[in-house]
Amino acid sequence: MDIKRKAIEMAIVPSKRRKNEIVAVTDQHRQLMESGPPRTSSMLAPIMLLTGHEGEVYSGKFHPDGQSMATAGFDRLIYMWNVYGECDNYSVLKGHQGAIMDLQYNTDGSNILTASTDNTIALWDSETGARIKRLKGHTAFVNSCYPARRGPQMVVSGGDDGTIRLWDSRRKGTVHTFQNTYQVLSVTFNDTSDQIISGGIDNVLKVWDIRKNDIVYTLSGHTDTVTSTVLSPDGSYVLSNSMDCTVRIWDIRPYAPNERCVKIFQGAQHNFEKNLLRCSWAPDGSKVAAGSSDRFVYIWDTTTRRILYKLPGHSGSVNDVHFHPHEPILLSCSSDKSIFLGEIM
Repeated sequence: MDIKRKAIEMAIVPSKRRKNEIVAVTDQHRQLMESGPPRTSSMLAPIMLLTGHEGEVYSGKFHPDGQSMATAGFDRLIYMWNVYGECDNYSVLKGHQGAIMDLQYNTDGSNILTASTDNTIALWDSETGARIKRLKGHTAFVNSCYPARRGPQMVVSGGDDGTIRLWDSRRKGTVHTFQNTYQVLSVTFNDTSDQIISGGIDNVLKVWDIRKNDIVYTLSGHTDTVTSTVLSPDGSYVLSNSMDCTVRIWDIRPYAPNERCVKIFQGAQHNFEKNLLRCSWAPDGSKVAAGSSDRFVYIWDTTTRRILYKLPGHSGSVNDVHFHPHEPILLSCSSDKSIFLGEIM
Protein backbone atom coordinates (compact mmCIF):
# COMPACT_ATOMS: atom_id res chain seq x y z
CA MET A 1 0.00 0.00 0.00
CA ASP A 2 1.35 3.39 -0.92
CA ILE A 3 1.50 5.44 2.25
CA LYS A 4 2.00 9.13 1.50
CA ARG A 5 3.65 11.37 4.03
CA LYS A 6 3.74 15.13 3.86
CA ALA A 7 5.35 17.70 6.08
CA ILE A 8 3.91 21.17 5.84
CA GLU A 9 5.50 24.19 7.47
CA MET A 10 3.80 27.55 7.86
CA ALA A 11 6.11 30.58 7.86
CA ILE A 12 5.43 34.28 8.23
CA VAL A 13 7.45 36.12 5.57
CA PRO A 14 8.02 39.86 4.90
CA SER A 15 5.00 41.79 3.62
CA LYS A 16 6.50 42.25 0.12
CA ARG A 17 6.12 38.49 -0.40
CA ARG A 18 3.15 36.19 0.03
CA LYS A 19 2.02 35.99 3.64
CA ASN A 20 1.67 32.64 5.41
CA GLU A 21 3.70 31.10 2.61
CA ILE A 22 3.75 27.30 2.67
CA VAL A 23 7.24 25.99 2.18
CA ALA A 24 8.91 22.59 2.18
CA VAL A 25 11.24 21.54 4.96
CA THR A 26 14.59 21.91 3.24
CA ASP A 27 17.97 23.20 4.32
CA GLN A 28 17.70 26.37 2.23
CA HIS A 29 14.55 27.35 4.11
CA ARG A 30 15.83 26.75 7.65
CA GLN A 31 16.83 30.37 8.09
CA LEU A 32 13.39 31.53 6.96
CA MET A 33 11.73 29.09 9.34
CA GLU A 34 13.67 30.43 12.30
CA SER A 35 12.18 33.87 11.70
CA GLY A 36 8.64 32.49 12.11
CA PRO A 37 6.71 31.60 15.28
CA PRO A 38 8.77 29.64 17.85
CA ARG A 39 8.41 25.86 17.78
CA THR A 40 6.74 24.22 20.77
CA SER A 41 7.15 20.50 20.04
CA SER A 42 9.68 17.96 18.81
CA MET A 43 7.76 17.12 15.63
CA LEU A 44 9.52 17.39 12.28
CA ALA A 45 7.19 20.25 11.28
CA PRO A 46 4.44 22.27 12.98
CA ILE A 47 1.84 20.43 10.92
CA MET A 48 2.11 16.82 9.74
CA LEU A 49 -0.38 15.28 7.32
CA LEU A 50 -0.73 11.48 7.38
CA THR A 51 -2.54 9.67 4.58
CA GLY A 52 -3.09 6.05 3.68
CA HIS A 53 -6.49 5.07 5.02
CA GLU A 54 -8.86 3.91 2.29
CA GLY A 55 -11.99 5.20 4.00
CA GLU A 56 -13.26 7.64 6.61
CA VAL A 57 -11.11 7.76 9.75
CA TYR A 58 -13.35 7.52 12.81
CA SER A 59 -10.90 7.27 15.69
CA GLY A 60 -7.28 7.99 16.60
CA LYS A 61 -5.29 7.96 19.84
CA PHE A 62 -1.74 8.62 21.00
CA HIS A 63 0.11 5.84 22.81
CA PRO A 64 0.51 6.83 26.50
CA ASP A 65 4.28 7.25 25.98
CA GLY A 66 3.64 9.71 23.14
CA GLN A 67 6.06 8.03 20.71
CA SER A 68 3.44 6.37 18.49
CA MET A 69 -0.27 6.50 17.68
CA ALA A 70 -3.04 4.39 16.20
CA THR A 71 -5.93 5.29 13.88
CA ALA A 72 -8.88 3.30 12.55
CA GLY A 73 -12.09 3.71 10.58
CA PHE A 74 -14.32 2.61 7.75
CA ASP A 75 -11.65 0.53 5.99
CA ARG A 76 -11.64 -1.93 8.98
CA LEU A 77 -7.89 -1.44 9.44
CA ILE A 78 -5.80 -0.15 12.36
CA TYR A 79 -2.83 1.95 11.24
CA MET A 80 0.15 2.33 13.56
CA TRP A 81 2.25 5.49 13.12
CA ASN A 82 5.37 7.06 14.55
CA VAL A 83 4.71 10.52 15.98
CA TYR A 84 8.20 11.88 15.34
CA GLY A 85 10.44 11.99 12.28
CA GLU A 86 8.49 11.48 9.07
CA CYS A 87 5.51 9.93 10.88
CA ASP A 88 6.02 6.56 9.20
CA ASN A 89 3.19 4.07 9.05
CA TYR A 90 5.02 1.05 10.50
CA SER A 91 2.18 -1.47 10.80
CA VAL A 92 -1.37 -2.22 9.68
CA LEU A 93 -3.54 -4.49 11.85
CA LYS A 94 -6.30 -6.53 10.22
CA GLY A 95 -9.05 -8.63 11.75
CA HIS A 96 -12.35 -6.77 11.98
CA GLN A 97 -15.09 -7.55 9.44
CA GLY A 98 -16.76 -4.16 9.82
CA ALA A 99 -15.90 -0.50 10.26
CA ILE A 100 -14.01 0.37 13.44
CA MET A 101 -16.00 3.00 15.35
CA ASP A 102 -13.78 3.51 18.39
CA LEU A 103 -10.18 2.87 19.41
CA GLN A 104 -8.55 3.15 22.85
CA TYR A 105 -5.21 2.31 24.48
CA ASN A 106 -5.17 0.79 27.96
CA THR A 107 -3.39 2.69 30.74
CA ASP A 108 0.13 1.37 30.12
CA GLY A 109 -0.25 1.26 26.33
CA SER A 110 0.39 -2.48 26.06
CA ASN A 111 -3.00 -3.13 24.48
CA ILE A 112 -5.32 -1.49 21.96
CA LEU A 113 -9.07 -1.87 22.26
CA THR A 114 -11.37 -1.48 19.23
CA ALA A 115 -15.15 -1.44 18.78
CA SER A 116 -16.64 -2.41 15.42
CA THR A 117 -19.79 -2.67 13.34
CA ASP A 118 -19.09 -6.43 13.14
CA ASN A 119 -20.71 -6.51 16.64
CA THR A 120 -17.43 -7.30 18.41
CA ILE A 121 -14.71 -5.68 20.51
CA ALA A 122 -11.13 -6.72 19.81
CA LEU A 123 -8.08 -6.60 22.08
CA TRP A 124 -4.70 -6.19 20.36
CA ASP A 125 -1.08 -6.34 21.48
CA SER A 126 0.20 -2.86 20.58
CA GLU A 127 3.80 -4.07 20.26
CA THR A 128 3.39 -7.20 18.14
CA GLY A 129 0.11 -6.26 16.43
CA ALA A 130 -1.43 -9.64 17.28
CA ARG A 131 -5.10 -9.87 18.14
CA ILE A 132 -5.26 -11.23 21.68
CA LYS A 133 -8.98 -11.62 22.14
CA ARG A 134 -12.33 -11.06 20.47
CA LEU A 135 -15.19 -10.14 22.79
CA LYS A 136 -18.56 -11.33 21.47
CA GLY A 137 -21.98 -10.62 22.92
CA HIS A 138 -23.40 -7.51 21.30
CA THR A 139 -26.14 -8.20 18.73
CA ALA A 140 -25.69 -4.95 16.79
CA PHE A 141 -23.01 -2.36 15.98
CA VAL A 142 -20.62 -1.59 18.83
CA ASN A 143 -20.12 2.18 18.94
CA SER A 144 -17.80 2.69 21.88
CA CYS A 145 -15.37 0.91 24.19
CA TYR A 146 -13.23 1.98 27.13
CA PRO A 147 -10.73 0.21 29.43
CA ALA A 148 -10.62 0.72 33.21
CA ARG A 149 -7.89 3.15 34.30
CA ARG A 150 -6.77 0.99 37.23
CA GLY A 151 -7.50 -2.28 38.96
CA PRO A 152 -8.72 -5.42 37.12
CA GLN A 153 -8.54 -5.56 33.35
CA MET A 154 -12.14 -4.47 32.88
CA VAL A 155 -13.61 -3.13 29.64
CA VAL A 156 -16.95 -1.44 29.02
CA SER A 157 -18.72 -1.21 25.66
CA GLY A 158 -21.94 0.25 24.30
CA GLY A 159 -23.85 -0.49 21.12
CA ASP A 160 -26.88 -0.13 18.92
CA ASP A 161 -28.51 -3.11 20.67
CA GLY A 162 -29.20 -0.76 23.60
CA THR A 163 -26.86 -2.61 25.95
CA ILE A 164 -23.83 -1.55 27.96
CA ARG A 165 -21.61 -4.56 28.52
CA LEU A 166 -18.93 -5.08 31.13
CA TRP A 167 -16.07 -7.43 30.25
CA ASP A 168 -13.06 -8.91 31.98
CA SER A 169 -10.43 -9.04 29.23
CA ARG A 170 -8.87 -12.13 30.86
CA ARG A 171 -12.08 -14.15 30.57
CA LYS A 172 -14.58 -15.20 27.95
CA GLY A 173 -18.04 -13.71 27.80
CA THR A 174 -19.77 -10.73 29.36
CA VAL A 175 -19.38 -10.10 33.10
CA HIS A 176 -22.57 -8.05 33.25
CA THR A 177 -25.06 -6.41 30.88
CA PHE A 178 -26.91 -3.16 31.58
CA GLN A 179 -30.02 -2.71 29.47
CA ASN A 180 -30.64 0.80 28.16
CA THR A 181 -33.84 1.83 26.38
CA TYR A 182 -32.12 3.30 23.33
CA GLN A 183 -28.90 2.93 21.35
CA VAL A 184 -25.72 3.65 23.32
CA LEU A 185 -23.15 5.72 21.42
CA SER A 186 -20.48 6.37 24.05
CA VAL A 187 -19.29 4.82 27.32
CA THR A 188 -16.54 5.46 29.86
CA PHE A 189 -15.62 4.44 33.41
CA ASN A 190 -15.31 6.79 36.34
CA ASP A 191 -11.86 7.07 37.94
CA THR A 192 -12.34 4.19 40.39
CA SER A 193 -14.03 1.99 37.77
CA ASP A 194 -17.05 1.26 39.95
CA GLN A 195 -19.36 3.39 37.80
CA ILE A 196 -20.04 3.63 34.07
CA ILE A 197 -21.07 6.84 32.30
CA SER A 198 -23.02 6.37 29.06
CA GLY A 199 -24.49 8.62 26.40
CA GLY A 200 -26.80 7.95 23.49
CA ILE A 201 -29.78 9.00 21.43
CA ASP A 202 -31.96 9.75 24.48
CA ASN A 203 -29.98 13.01 24.98
CA VAL A 204 -28.92 12.29 28.59
CA LEU A 205 -25.82 10.93 30.28
CA LYS A 206 -26.50 8.04 32.64
CA VAL A 207 -24.29 6.99 35.54
CA TRP A 208 -24.53 3.27 36.29
CA ASP A 209 -23.35 1.66 39.54
CA ILE A 210 -21.61 -1.63 38.76
CA ARG A 211 -22.23 -3.10 42.21
CA LYS A 212 -25.92 -2.14 42.36
CA ASN A 213 -26.50 -2.94 38.67
CA ASP A 214 -28.63 0.17 38.35
CA ILE A 215 -28.63 3.85 37.37
CA VAL A 216 -27.37 6.10 40.18
CA TYR A 217 -28.35 9.38 38.52
CA THR A 218 -28.75 11.02 35.11
CA LEU A 219 -27.19 14.17 33.70
CA SER A 220 -29.76 16.19 31.76
CA GLY A 221 -29.09 19.30 29.68
CA HIS A 222 -28.27 18.20 26.16
CA THR A 223 -31.19 18.53 23.76
CA ASP A 224 -29.96 16.05 21.16
CA THR A 225 -27.96 12.83 20.81
CA VAL A 226 -24.81 12.50 22.92
CA THR A 227 -21.96 11.20 20.74
CA SER A 228 -19.00 11.26 23.14
CA THR A 229 -18.23 10.97 26.86
CA VAL A 230 -14.66 11.40 28.12
CA LEU A 231 -13.40 11.30 31.70
CA SER A 232 -11.18 14.18 32.82
CA PRO A 233 -7.51 13.51 33.71
CA ASP A 234 -8.23 13.94 37.43
CA GLY A 235 -11.38 11.80 37.27
CA SER A 236 -13.69 14.50 38.67
CA TYR A 237 -15.48 15.54 35.48
CA VAL A 238 -16.89 14.15 32.24
CA LEU A 239 -16.74 15.95 28.91
CA SER A 240 -19.56 15.32 26.43
CA ASN A 241 -20.19 16.21 22.80
CA SER A 242 -23.72 16.34 21.45
CA MET A 243 -25.65 16.82 18.24
CA ASP A 244 -27.20 19.91 19.86
CA CYS A 245 -23.85 21.54 18.90
CA THR A 246 -22.65 21.99 22.47
CA VAL A 247 -19.77 20.45 24.38
CA ARG A 248 -20.34 20.25 28.14
CA ILE A 249 -18.39 19.53 31.32
CA TRP A 250 -20.22 17.64 34.09
CA ASP A 251 -19.18 17.27 37.72
CA ILE A 252 -19.40 13.57 38.65
CA ARG A 253 -17.86 13.77 42.12
CA PRO A 254 -19.96 11.93 44.76
CA TYR A 255 -21.13 15.03 46.65
CA ALA A 256 -21.40 17.48 43.79
CA PRO A 257 -24.33 19.95 43.70
CA ASN A 258 -27.57 19.00 42.00
CA GLU A 259 -26.64 21.17 39.01
CA ARG A 260 -23.76 19.11 37.69
CA CYS A 261 -23.31 20.84 34.33
CA VAL A 262 -20.51 23.30 35.09
CA LYS A 263 -19.37 24.48 31.62
CA ILE A 264 -20.91 24.76 28.14
CA PHE A 265 -18.75 25.29 25.04
CA GLN A 266 -20.18 26.36 21.69
CA GLY A 267 -18.85 26.44 18.15
CA ALA A 268 -18.43 22.81 17.08
CA GLN A 269 -21.09 21.66 14.62
CA HIS A 270 -23.01 18.47 13.81
CA ASN A 271 -24.87 17.99 10.53
CA PHE A 272 -27.05 15.58 8.57
CA GLU A 273 -24.25 12.99 8.43
CA LYS A 274 -24.91 12.18 12.10
CA ASN A 275 -21.30 11.10 12.65
CA LEU A 276 -20.20 10.15 16.15
CA LEU A 277 -18.01 13.19 16.76
CA ARG A 278 -15.65 12.73 19.72
CA CYS A 279 -14.00 15.13 22.16
CA SER A 280 -10.85 15.18 24.30
CA TRP A 281 -9.20 16.69 27.39
CA ALA A 282 -5.71 18.17 27.47
CA PRO A 283 -3.51 16.21 29.93
CA ASP A 284 -3.53 19.10 32.43
CA GLY A 285 -7.26 19.74 32.03
CA SER A 286 -6.70 23.34 30.89
CA LYS A 287 -8.12 22.79 27.41
CA VAL A 288 -10.74 20.66 25.70
CA ALA A 289 -11.13 19.90 21.99
CA ALA A 290 -13.90 18.48 19.85
CA GLY A 291 -14.49 17.21 16.35
CA SER A 292 -16.88 19.13 14.13
CA SER A 293 -18.79 18.58 10.91
CA ASP A 294 -17.75 21.99 9.54
CA ARG A 295 -14.22 20.58 8.89
CA PHE A 296 -12.59 22.61 11.70
CA VAL A 297 -10.96 21.47 14.93
CA TYR A 298 -12.14 23.43 17.97
CA ILE A 299 -10.05 23.95 21.11
CA TRP A 300 -11.42 25.83 24.13
CA ASP A 301 -9.94 27.15 27.36
CA THR A 302 -11.75 25.31 30.18
CA THR A 303 -11.60 28.31 32.53
CA THR A 304 -12.83 31.09 30.24
CA ARG A 305 -14.79 28.86 27.79
CA ARG A 306 -13.22 30.94 25.02
CA ILE A 307 -12.29 29.33 21.68
CA LEU A 308 -8.48 29.29 21.60
CA TYR A 309 -8.11 27.66 18.19
CA LYS A 310 -10.36 26.98 15.22
CA LEU A 311 -8.02 24.94 13.08
CA PRO A 312 -8.60 24.46 9.32
CA GLY A 313 -7.08 21.86 7.02
CA HIS A 314 -9.51 18.96 6.76
CA SER A 315 -11.89 18.70 3.81
CA GLY A 316 -14.40 16.49 5.61
CA SER A 317 -16.04 16.08 9.01
CA VAL A 318 -13.53 15.91 11.90
CA ASN A 319 -14.58 12.75 13.75
CA ASP A 320 -12.03 12.43 16.54
CA VAL A 321 -9.41 14.55 18.30
CA HIS A 322 -6.80 13.63 20.90
CA PHE A 323 -4.17 15.58 22.84
CA HIS A 324 -0.59 14.31 23.00
CA PRO A 325 0.23 13.12 26.55
CA HIS A 326 3.44 15.17 26.90
CA GLU A 327 3.66 17.87 24.21
CA PRO A 328 1.32 20.58 22.82
CA ILE A 329 0.26 18.46 19.82
CA LEU A 330 -3.29 17.65 18.73
CA LEU A 331 -4.28 14.67 16.59
CA SER A 332 -7.36 14.96 14.38
CA CYS A 333 -9.06 12.28 12.26
CA SER A 334 -11.46 13.05 9.44
CA SER A 335 -13.93 11.69 6.92
CA ASP A 336 -11.54 13.00 4.25
CA LYS A 337 -9.42 9.86 5.02
CA SER A 338 -6.59 11.95 6.47
CA ILE A 339 -5.00 12.57 9.87
CA PHE A 340 -3.35 15.80 11.00
CA LEU A 341 -0.86 16.31 13.79
CA GLY A 342 -0.86 19.99 14.68
CA GLU A 343 1.45 21.84 17.01
CA ILE A 344 -0.30 24.35 19.28
CA MET A 345 1.12 27.10 21.46
